[in-house]
Order: sequence, then C-alpha cells, then structure tokens
Amino acid sequence: MDRYGKIDDRLLGELKAAVGENNVFTDTAKLAEYSHDEVPANSYDREYIAEALVFPENTEQVSAVVKLAAQHNIPVTCRGAGTGLSGGAVPAFGGVILCFEKMNRIIELDEANFTITVETGVITDEIVNLAREHGLLYAGDPCSGDKSQIGGNIAENAGGNKVVKYGATGAQLLALEAVLADGTVTWFGGKRRKDVTGFDFVHLLAGSEGTLAIITKAVLKLLPLPKYSADLLAEFADADSAMALVPKIIAEAGLIPVSIEFMDRNSLSFVSKYLKREVPACSAGAALIIQLEGSDAATLEKDCKKTAETAVKYGAQKIRTAKTDAEKENLWTARKSIADSIAKLCENYVKEDLVVPADKVPALLLSIEKACAKYGLESSVYGHAGDGNMHCTLIAGNKKNWKDLLHQAQEEIYADTKKFGGTLSGEHGIGLKRREYIKYFLDDAQIELIKRVKLAFDPQNILNPGKIVEWE
Repeated sequence: MDRYGKIDDRLLGELKAAVGENNVFTDTAKLAEYSHDEVPANSYDREYIAEALVFPENTEQVSAVVKLAAQHNIPVTCRGAGTGLSGGAVPAFGGVILCFEKMNRIIELDEANFTITVETGVITDEIVNLAREHGLLYAGDPCSGDKSQIGGNIAENAGGNKVVKYGATGAQLLALEAVLADGTVTWFGGKRRKDVTGFDFVHLLAGSEGTLAIITKAVLKLLPLPKYSADLLAEFADADSAMALVPKIIAEAGLIPVSIEFMDRNSLSFVSKYLKREVPACSAGAALIIQLEGSDAATLEKDCKKTAETAVKYGAQKIRTAKTDAEKENLWTARKSIADSIAKLCENYVKEDLVVPADKVPALLLSIEKACAKYGLESSVYGHAGDGNMHCTLIAGNKKNWKDLLHQAQEEIYADTKKFGGTLSGEHGIGLKRREYIKYFLDDAQIELIKRVKLAFDPQNILNPGKIVEWE
C-alpha cells in the first residue's frame, strides 16, 4: 500500500551505516525466513515479506533505525525467535524487520533486590536457569521457553504454565527500556515494587505486540526458589471428568497449584505419534498435570496425597507422581510437544487461544466438539485448565473448502466463547491472524480507544502496523 515509503538504495546505505553492513540483509531467502512466525503461511490471503532485515546489537542502534524509519515513513516490525502464534511478527506492510538475536545479554542479577535485568533477545530458559543457579525463581514459563525470547514474551504477555500461582509475564515485570516511535529512548518503571508516579506504562506495553514502542531491556522480578516440587499426572475417562477436578483442588484440597495443565485424547495421540513412543496417559480420555511445590518435603508429600485423594474422588482412574527431574521431564515433554506435533502431522488447521472463566471450560469444550461434528473437522484441545485458557486447534485436513469450514466453525465457537464470558486470546495475542475477529469481543468504543492510544505513542503508525485492530 502507498501509505508508507519504500526502502531505496540510499536508505539502505543509511541503515547499514547505523548498524553495520553485516547486520542488514535484503536477499529474498533471508527475508522470507524471517518474515513469518509459527502461523501457517496458507492462513493468509497473500505472502507478507519485509524489504530489509536488520539485526541491531544495542539500544543505540535500535534508536538509530527507528529514527530513520520515522524520517522516511517506513514500517518497523519486531521479531524475536519467531515462536509466536498470531502473526505478530509478520510485516503486514513490508518495511524493516528488527530481529533481536544479537541483543541477548543478561546484564545483571541483583540478589539484594531480587531482580534480573536482560536485553530483549535473551532466551527465556536462560533467565530461568541462571536464576535457579542462584537459588531464585523466574516464574515466567511459556511452553516455548527453550526457544522464545523474553521480548516476545513481554510483547504478547505470554502466560504459560505457572499462571495459576504466579501470573503471566506481565506480573513478572518491574521496568522496561523502550525506544519510542521517534527514536527516543526511555525507561518505564524501576526496581521498585510499588510505583504510582504517573501511568503504568510498563504493563501497558506488556501485550501491546510491538505496536506502541520497541522493548530493548527488561527488569524482571525474582522470587526464592521453592526447595521441593512434584508433578502429578491424573488420567480420566473423558474431558468433563478432568475439568470437574480443577476447581476442587483449590476449594476442597485447599491448595494453590503452580500449574494445572489439560490434554485431551487427540492431543495425547498426536504427541505419541510425533515422538514415536507412548507418552504418559496416551490411552486416557483426558489428563491433567498438576504441579505442586513447597518449602519442606513433608508438607509437599501431604499436599500430593491430598491432591491425589481429591482427584480419585472426582473420577481420576490413574495417578502417578513425578519427583525426580527425569520423571518430571517425561511428563512435561508430552505437554510441551503438542503444538509441534500438530504442525508436523496435520494440514490445514487453525490454532485458537480461547480463554473463559475456569468454570466454563467444560461448556467451551462441548462447543468445540459440536462445531467440529457439524463441519466434519477434527480437533486437539489442550492448555491451561487452571486459568481457563484453552489452546484449541481445528483441523480440516485435505478438504477442498477447508478455509470456509474453519471460518464457520470459528465463528460459532467465538459466539459461544463470548456467551460464556470469555474472549479471543489469553496469551498468544491478536496480531494479524485474529485481527478481523476482535470486533466480536470488543465494542466500538474500546476499539477506538485502542487506536487513539496507538496513535498517541506512534502518530505515523509505523510500529508493527496492521496488527490488533483494522485501520481504514
């Protein structure tokens, strides 16, 4: 579209001068490699590809690139590891992709203030592991943590597996260094645990998908590392039985688990085929992983026993407890491999990120089942049962009219999701993929506010344009 400028040889030279010639790429293969995330390309109406790929090495270089983009009216799309599931890293209007692979330093671990300061390109598990080495916990735990970058986690406000007890990525944030749309560098927040001086820009940027500012550094809070933990795998005849247990763990057992993760029969089957082995609970109708932790072994043992007894009371057919690292990894490998298994084994699908109040998950599962039966689709449903966030994949296979079938099923499931008090995305974001559907969940007044906030930060609309809401 002609609303934006194009990158010519002169501007390309200026970009190379700003970040170094070896940090700018324009060859077609490289651009194609970095112009997508994990949303299948056939989900879109056309191919989206950047004009230039830039690898900044520090905040000053990010600022220089953004200043050039503002001067020439060039769109800028940020990309982390490309593990996103919303098309957030897809360059909707071409322009520059900023890739943060080289901004990957852990700057400081401050044990006195229980914080860690990192650049935006640090892999999430590197933060988790360094904190653990110092007897500390970073509680952000997306399933893609071995690949995803912290900047992407913040941009999507990734939830992950520990939200029940610790909250999503935004709950771990204390401060952000950000480059604004004119290239200005500023800090929002600090190491303080309380701050009402002005607006809370830190948590406004969490989940803003790179549309308001470009995050270059983050100060994350840490906690003492729990000394003991255990994972229970409970197998059930069906999904309804599994979900019936979820509120009872808190209400009857009186416990706040770290995680309550759900896997349906199809998800377990897909991951067994993908890993080429029988995973735990692979023959169950549904399964829950319940993670508990405590400060002493005796108390944890009692909590595990209480949880197991409650699970059996509400229909668990088999329970196993994982206490060693190897046993835990065996359980979690299955859960964390579901998305990859679908991508490998299935064709023509759409991954949903629906979230409803936790007590409405059974109703949502029934809605998904009915829509799939109506349109001849297969599904895989798994996710964060403890916070009501279900990752539902609708699979059309090789049906000729697969896009129409998926679209019709989506609309019916969305309508039910809204009726249940739910919404479109719990942690994956809206991006380009879900943009046309946001109007089903937000009224005109809210959509207008989103646009006004966006333009207050970014008057030229050059930061990740075309995402979240549709523009005329």
